[in-house]
Amino acid sequence: MLALTWIQGLIAHRRGRLVAASLGVAVAVALLASIGTFLSTSKATMTSRSVATVAIDWQVEAQSGTDPAAVTDALRATPSVVATAPVGFAETTGLTATTAGPGGTNTTQSTGPGVVLGLPGDYRNLFPDVIRDLSGAPSGVLIAQQTAANLHVGPGDTVTVGRAGLDPVSIRVDGIVDLPQADSLFQHVGAPAASQPQAPPDNVILMPDTQWHTLFDPLAATGADLVRTQVHTRLDHALPTDPVAAYDAVVRQAHNLEARLHGGGVVGDNLGATLASARADALYAQVLFLFLGLPGAILAGLLTTAVASAGATRRRQDQALLRTRGATTSQLTRIAVIEALAVGGLGSAMGLLGALAVGRLAFGTVGFGGSLRTAAWWVAAAVIAGIAIAVASIAMPARRDARSLTIAAARQSVGRARNPRWMRFGLDFWLIALALAVFWLTSQSGYKLVLAVEGVPTISVSYWAFAGPALLWVGAALVTWRLTTVFLKRGRTPLGTMLRPVAGGLADTVAAAMGRQRRLLATGAVLVALTASFATSTAVFNSTYHHQAAIDAALTNGADVRVTQSPGGIVGPDQAATLATIPGVKSVEAIQHRYAYVGNDLQDLFGVNPTTVVGATKLVDGYFQGGTATEVMGRLAAQPDALLVSDETVKDYQLNLGDPIKLRLQDNQTKQLVDVAFHYAGVAKEFPTAPHDSFLIANADYVAKATGSNAVGSFLIVTSGSSPTEVANRVRDQVGTTASVTDIGSSKRLIGSSLTAVDLSGLTRVELGFALVLAAASTGLVLWLGLAERRRTFAIAAALGATARQLGGFVWAEAALIAGVGLVAGAISGWALSAMLVKVLTGVFDPPPDVLTIPWGYLSVLVVVALGSVALAAGAAVRATRRASIAMLRAA
Repeated sequence: MLALTWIQGLIAHRRGRLVAASLGVAVAVALLASIGTFLSTSKATMTSRSVATVAIDWQVEAQSGTDPAAVTDALRATPSVVATAPVGFAETTGLTATTAGPGGTNTTQSTGPGVVLGLPGDYRNLFPDVIRDLSGAPSGVLIAQQTAANLHVGPGDTVTVGRAGLDPVSIRVDGIVDLPQADSLFQHVGAPAASQPQAPPDNVILMPDTQWHTLFDPLAATGADLVRTQVHTRLDHALPTDPVAAYDAVVRQAHNLEARLHGGGVVGDNLGATLASARADALYAQVLFLFLGLPGAILAGLLTTAVASAGATRRRQDQALLRTRGATTSQLTRIAVIEALAVGGLGSAMGLLGALAVGRLAFGTVGFGGSLRTAAWWVAAAVIAGIAIAVASIAMPARRDARSLTIAAARQSVGRARNPRWMRFGLDFWLIALALAVFWLTSQSGYKLVLAVEGVPTISVSYWAFAGPALLWVGAALVTWRLTTVFLKRGRTPLGTMLRPVAGGLADTVAAAMGRQRRLLATGAVLVALTASFATSTAVFNSTYHHQAAIDAALTNGADVRVTQSPGGIVGPDQAATLATIPGVKSVEAIQHRYAYVGNDLQDLFGVNPTTVVGATKLVDGYFQGGTATEVMGRLAAQPDALLVSDETVKDYQLNLGDPIKLRLQDNQTKQLVDVAFHYAGVAKEFPTAPHDSFLIANADYVAKATGSNAVGSFLIVTSGSSPTEVANRVRDQVGTTASVTDIGSSKRLIGSSLTAVDLSGLTRVELGFALVLAAASTGLVLWLGLAERRRTFAIAAALGATARQLGGFVWAEAALIAGVGLVAGAISGWALSAMLVKVLTGVFDPPPDVLTIPWGYLSVLVVVALGSVALAAGAAVRATRRASIAMLRAA
């Protein structure tokens, strides 16, 4: 009965405090539920997208002495298998074709070894993503695009196929195709995980299995190691939504099959390999939840605590009144718990409704997870967190006061405040020192946040890395509290001078009053600092991530559109002029691509025009060491035999600037390797289209002269404001099947992790939106509640003759202190946290950023929201002070 009366009284007379506390809980619940929606839906989408990219789930290779039919039977007995197709692989000693050349003369082209595949008639229906048609018929004898370019053949031409120990055979080409997933199609099934991946064969022919058996069954009889059979398999994709669970399920199925085959077959688990990558992205999603989600929930909890503590004095006075009327400690505790449950329940309900709206706007879904189970788990977790925040901020302080304070002490408005123990022991400085130590340890070279050890099926997250940012965040907050309280206590003279424009002749009095309220004001400043730090670090991290994703796409694709020539094709730099005539093309840059031996190390060599490549490919200074991009390319232009090498090559060969280097390059006429002299002129860390490991950059004219060929490897096209995708389509129409064309948008989608492709933009909107809400609440709401709880003080001052302007001086001075100190401290700690987060989360960035990307627009909005909230709260408080003092005293 007492509890019900208490709740009714709160609703009647303290509804503002109840609503404010409930809103704090609602923000925490909404943020947790929204981040949970991001995490669970992202994992589910990662799984579905990863599965959709796999053309062949399993490639089960029959071992020597095992009948492929037995492997097929074992697969069909596996419940998860939905389709199988036996595919023959035969090695050929080489291919030859004679075609009509210029002037009507016939020319003969020959290639090195290759692979001929025999496919059953329904193969393309069962595995539609393995083969992409380019020209000619979709069935019959199909030749890969690169092979067609090597032999200069097309549909209708004849190719002679060499067979080891047997006579060659001639076949007629029906169509030209592309093999989008050639790397996995021609993988070495059963190779150790630590072995180097093998490049797919340059020369590939596909034919019906009946024709293949006729041509290569005799070869199998003479050399079984030249012919093998794989059973390509498609699985039921009804997998768990979590990539980690889906990976475990697929791997267990593969191991079970191998066990049932008793060594007669080995599984090339393409689906498992793809899910292995997705599970790493899933853990990064979990990491981002902890780094970016939990601080916001903690802030919301602190905000609720601040709201509750703003009425602590009045709550203690109410408890004292109840105790004089016979209320026991247990009764006081019970009503506090009921109040906390009411606040927690109301806040949780509002928070869940808010999370549904956020999910719809940010993620395009109304729900809390990818499945009913995960949705129920996240709803329960968010509600429990909300109730826990309410209990910790309302019930626990009330219980402590009821057990420890006497009636007389509870009725006191002002008590003697001692410095907290953490301040006396210097805990804030220790936390910052530990944060720096942990950061130094976890940011060393070779450190990885998400670790996937080769040969080990499980991956793990080094949660130790969380200690650095967490300790810095807490330590910076405590330092802000310390400096604010010390300044308000001991710096009254300079504070009075600073407040004179606001408080006028009462500046010293206002400074003295603020000194007595230093703990309350310091708490408000710390809340603002924590919120500003959270918002700044989140915004800078997201902005830096998106900026680096764009840089990575530019590095991978080289430009807006890239035209990559087939290895067998010979196209000179003059082709750039033809491409430049295509509508939407602004400029075209020709890049040579060769291979060169540095000692016994085979590396990619790129020949460039140093006078034009900087602007055409948007080279940045960070790609090079020892000078800007313009300066380094200037060395190539001034010294024809200059060579840029990777940092790894410099260390391996102990090079000094100017040292001579001899590379072995293939001569275009003799096809033999010849020595070509260069001089080491600088270090290239990155270069468009280049691999991440060792590569070389040289002057294209010098390479062409030394090898007798000016053949171009790729053309990098910059568009004139037109859509790269549209320009790429026009380029494809121009070059046909002789080259491959990619645009920067498709490259960005391919190189971006599944985490990026799914929901990181939605997470960004959620985080930054909640940061603005928290900024407004931590500045305006807390300030208003603190001022509202001191209405009696303002009433007494007004009764003693203080004018509205003088009373406003008190209000505006406190507002300026809370906002100024909080925003400055938040900006400093936010910058430090941003640098630490980007460094710790290096695995998310590729390449790692040289500098942070500052989102000035969002940060400006953040400052405007914070200052606007302060102004609104202070203005409302000033208007309240103009009420009649007697009315205020009665209300107080």
